[in-house]
Amino acid sequence: MLKPLEITASRSRRVLTIVWEDAHRSEYPLAGLRAACPCAECRGGHQNMGETPTPLMLERPLGPNVSSELEEIVSVGNYALQPRWKDGHAYGIYTWGYLRQICPCGQDHSGDAA
Repeated sequence: MLKPLEITASRSRRVLTIVWEDAHRSEYPLAGLRAACPCAECRGGHQNMGETPTPLMLERPLGPNVSSELEEIVSVGNYALQPRWKDGHAYGIYTWGYLRQICPCGQDHSGDAA
């Protein structure tokens, strides 16, 4: 599994940038990351947790009262990030494999999660 070498979040640009071990650079719009939140609540229950991650998840519309303003982002062990959004939502754990699969660059990264 590929791991990040560098992670930066820009509130002014509203982008999370990850530079990966293979030098690939991913730029995720914060609104897109919130739309692609992998938690059971955002996915509509545990029955929907098996959906294959794709960049299209970044394009889902956000509901009313859902904030894409980033409060903080913390690492979870050596395998994931967990953002906390302005509205208090902090349940999504974005693994490295998940982030790589939803990379909005247009390249197929489905094999990178292994």
